[in-house]
Amino acid sequence: MGESISTMGIDLFSPFKMGNFNLSHRVVLAPMTRCRAIDEIPGPALADYYKQRSTNGGLLITEATSISNTSPGFPHVPGIYKEEQVEAWKKIVDAVHDQGAIIFCQLWHAGRASHQVYQPNGGSPISSTNKAISNKWKVLLPEGSFESYPEPRALETYEILEVVEDYRRAAINAIRAGFDGIEIHSAHGYLLDQFLKNGINDRTDEYGGSIENRCKFLIQVVEAVASAIGVNRVGVRISPAIDLLDALDSDPLGLGLAVVERLNKIQLEHESKLSYLHVTQPRLTATGKTELDRPNSEEEDPHLIRTLRKSYQGTFMCSGGYTRELGMQAIADDEADLVSFGRLFIANPDLVLRFKLNAPLNKYDRNTFYTSDPVVGYTDYPFLSNESESCL
Repeated sequence: MGESISTMGIDLFSPFKMGNFNLSHRVVLAPMTRCRAIDEIPGPALADYYKQRSTNGGLLITEATSISNTSPGFPHVPGIYKEEQVEAWKKIVDAVHDQGAIIFCQLWHAGRASHQVYQPNGGSPISSTNKAISNKWKVLLPEGSFESYPEPRALETYEILEVVEDYRRAAINAIRAGFDGIEIHSAHGYLLDQFLKNGINDRTDEYGGSIENRCKFLIQVVEAVASAIGVNRVGVRISPAIDLLDALDSDPLGLGLAVVERLNKIQLEHESKLSYLHVTQPRLTATGKTELDRPNSEEEDPHLIRTLRKSYQGTFMCSGGYTRELGMQAIADDEADLVSFGRLFIANPDLVLRFKLNAPLNKYDRNTFYTSDPVVGYTDYPFLSNESESCL
């Protein structure tokens, strides 16, 4: 469970101690791909974007950030594997820190959720499998068109440790850039999730078959990263019940509990807690529709998220279509210590203030989620009047 002694009177605006970090509230900027890092270099537009969403004592998680040149699956995503990327991130981190906020870098590898256009020498994307993502899903290409996902190449057993090393180096680079910590993206149908889910992973080596084998890659990454930068600077994101990009598992709860058990063991062995476990709850569906898009629908069975919350021995963060009301309820019911918000934060750079005042929210424009424009749909959403800022 989290580090709060009691949930009596606790809400989204209550302070929380996340390991070594003292958070002034529990509203977290969720990691969201925005496609504004031209040529994989985070530039001034990203500094403006993250600075706008920073609050004193608030936690931000960056967009998915490539750990290697085989990682990308979208146009203009930032990387953290080249020296020029590290130097560029320093300016963004400084802008966030100047506001008193805390920022984690989400380390990401798209795996088979990519295309030859994003791969070195036009090669096949790598994965746990040779099976392509179904035509139900399409990959966004640099010129803005959509195409079917290509057939990936299953990693050879010996290559997996090379990717583990990519994660380790990326984590070290993130700390060098000034980040307060990193989040390992092991959710939403990307590379690590492609090993976890038995609906994708069809391997017959030591990384396939049993839950223990399917968890092995993720746990090796967590161990490598924790040993490099400290376990207390590491967060992990999973989505056992989410079927994005065909990421299906026959036993989501069993898979989630298996990951939790292994993360608890790592914490025990290191005698230190991970920063957090970040779980996308089943409210996020294959269509991408959530409570934000269908507010009159019935809420899905919360059993999975509650079970993982009770089983995990550390700070627990949830995400997936939360509104202000659902976030307040999750904290009040002790279903989570922290709640991350995505699309609402895109359209409302001052979301924390708006939530605190229960003020009206700007509406987001889906058409500008994944464009490369450095301003439109990125840093041009309006703030509340400056007079209201004294309420924080």
